[in-house]
Amino acid sequence: MKKKTLEDELFLIGWILLVIGGLTAGLYFGFFRRYLPEVPCFFLMFFGLYCPGCGGTRAAMALAHGKIFTSLWYHPLVLYAAVIGGGFMLTQSLHRLGIKRIKGWKYHNWYLYGMIIIVVCNFLVKNLLKLVWGITM
Repeated sequence: MKKKTLEDELFLIGWILLVIGGLTAGLYFGFFRRYLPEVPCFFLMFFGLYCPGCGGTRAAMALAHGKIFTSLWYHPLVLYAAVIGGGFMLTQSLHRLGIKRIKGWKYHNWYLYGMIIIVVCNFLVKNLLKLVWGITM
């Protein structure tokens, strides 16, 4: 029996998250959206600054509508995660389906380091734009 690798576990977790996320989004947009109120960002309300995740939902919606540059403006982590996560899941799926010419992407720590850098830079840039020049998102 083959020993499970980190990529095997990440692949399984990826499919679980895709299914749960798809079902949740379907239920929300299909049934509950009109009944649930929008929750304001408490970080923005209390501190007057954008939180590290501000713009993520708008970025995901923009990306879903094919507006790549708008998505980047709202929160660049969404596009980064879509490319890295989507590339990982696609190449791993094709490799597991028997297309041996395609090597499944391997996990690298720099994926996480990249995410941290993007979140910190996005937080700093958005709040500097807001505080120094009054540009709001």
